[in-house]
Amino acid sequence: MSDAIRLLDIRDSPLSSDEVLAAVADPTAGGTAIFIGTVRNHDHEQPVDKLAYEAHPDALEHLRKVAQRICDDPAVTALAAVHRTGDLKIGDAAVIVAVAASHRDVAFAACRRLIDDLKAEVPIWKHQHFIDGGSEWVGAH
Repeated sequence: MSDAIRLLDIRDSPLSSDEVLAAVADPTAGGTAIFIGTVRNHDHEQPVDKLAYEAHPDALEHLRKVAQRICDDPAVTALAAVHRTGDLKIGDAAVIVAVAASHRDVAFAACRRLIDDLKAEVPIWKHQHFIDGGSEWVGAH
């Protein structure tokens, strides 16, 4: 595993942007980009009441592979990614990713790639519940 990978976790407890930023702090970095994905109150023009995330038992290993691929760029100094599981309320942080890099353009691009690849490749599923009583699973790979 790359030394640039500072924090990777999938947990059922609240996420902290302070923890993620502290993990990627590095005096050699010229820029740090962070993305915080939060639970919104709507989807598909329907009001969302709450949601729950579930992760496959191997999800952390998939996340590790995604992170390693991002860290293959030598300009990436540090990387962190945490995803929440369990029941979440509107406004809760569901995922936080951050990348520190030698320059801001690298940090922005790597952070974008990290969240996009995490969502596309890591087996974590969202079960959202609508106010009308309906529900749907999202992200099933």
